[in-house]
Amino acid sequence: MSRRLVLFLLLGACLPTAARRGRTVVMASGADLQSMHSLVTTHPLAKQVQRYALLTTLVRYDSALAIAPYLARTWEWSSDGRVLTMRLHGGVQWHDGVATTARDAAWTLNAALDSAFGYPRRGDLAGLEGADPSDDTTLILRFLAAPGRVPDVLTDLAILPAHHLAAIAPSEQRGAPWTRRPVGNGPFRFVRHEPNRRWVFEANPGFPPSLGGRPLIDRLVIAVVDDPTTKLAALASGELDFAGIQPAHADFVRRDPALAVVDYPLLFSYVVLFNARRAPFDDWRVRRAVDLAIDRQAIVSGYLFGFGTPASAPVPGGGDAARPPMYAPGRGKALLDSKPLRFELLTVGSGEAAMEQMIQQQLARIGVTVSIRQLELAAFLDRVQVAGDFDAAIMGLPGDLELGHLKTVFRLAGMPVPAAAANSDLAARVADSLPASFLYHARGVQGVQRRIRGAALDIRGELATLQHWTVP
Repeated sequence: MSRRLVLFLLLGACLPTAARRGRTVVMASGADLQSMHSLVTTHPLAKQVQRYALLTTLVRYDSALAIAPYLARTWEWSSDGRVLTMRLHGGVQWHDGVATTARDAAWTLNAALDSAFGYPRRGDLAGLEGADPSDDTTLILRFLAAPGRVPDVLTDLAILPAHHLAAIAPSEQRGAPWTRRPVGNGPFRFVRHEPNRRWVFEANPGFPPSLGGRPLIDRLVIAVVDDPTTKLAALASGELDFAGIQPAHADFVRRDPALAVVDYPLLFSYVVLFNARRAPFDDWRVRRAVDLAIDRQAIVSGYLFGFGTPASAPVPGGGDAARPPMYAPGRGKALLDSKPLRFELLTVGSGEAAMEQMIQQQLARIGVTVSIRQLELAAFLDRVQVAGDFDAAIMGLPGDLELGHLKTVFRLAGMPVPAAAANSDLAARVADSLPASFLYHARGVQGVQRRIRGAALDIRGELATLQHWTVP
């Protein structure tokens, strides 16, 4: 063996783990991605993988949050504003070689309208009467009334392959063979899934240039790392390229010359959800008392190290910029009328629950006793979203620009909201009736290997620019 080859091998062995991966990018997820099936998924990162990697949406948001073409290249409205005709790109293939057509889009939208499928954002399609393919590249959407704009939900709902899923009953969709080996039509193809370990996707060389063409990286790996300390160590050692980090670790990551800290706005809020079906939170005065006694600025400063915005309104912007959140524990205590109050606060995790302890201490000042109960994610979701068996719960709430997610707050709290209520009215309804106390609007905080170029993380998500990521 030549001395030059020996030196090359020795240098290669000394390269950081990240450099040895070449054009494979590894991103951490705190939990498994649940599914690639867009009609049944609620996991935020899974939904991003669907719309930016494996599958395509009809339209998408550009960096200025304007609706931009994607699978639908053009569209036009009828004169009365109730019919939307979309012209789809031809030549887009599913990864098994079958053409993507308007039939796939129509089936996906009509399935989302069907309550039997349980699509989480079905309420945002309430104005859609139905969808029909006119030909392979023409999709007709019929609305009950003129919506005035392309619905936001069309940027979120990834189109599914009808030839794999249309013949399967709604009740069996979650366990369909396709969910184990999903066939997409996006810029990345599914390679394998190791449950609770990783998802692997590879660049699709046949992705049409009109939709951005082949990605500039070769592979995307989503690695499941649920422990923050393990995640931080893997990022520092180069085993991870992207990892969500705790705000307290930001300074540590910044000191590493191979890493950068990127923070960015999210459509994601944290709330204390009240169960209005039973005491004590069936009483509006109790909900208001708890809301007034929570010091949101202290939570953002002490728990988030400033990486967040105290919530003075149910959505970021407007209200938050106009005024600080109300903190009036004296007024809250007066609403309780000296009655002893105690409740159980559910949360996800197994650690120290720092934010929950802060809330516990703040409420103790007005005579409220809070017991904190931590559950693993599946048990938490079962009690809060399925059984409704809780007093109050800390939960993250993914948002959308049209505010339809606020209907979810009312549903989980067991409070009615008129089906015909305009989304624009929902923020005021939440503020008035208090199904939940909004604590803060989150900012994403990621540690990123500097070798990754072109990754613009913004309110659209971590993967919005995935096709343009490069590794020099």
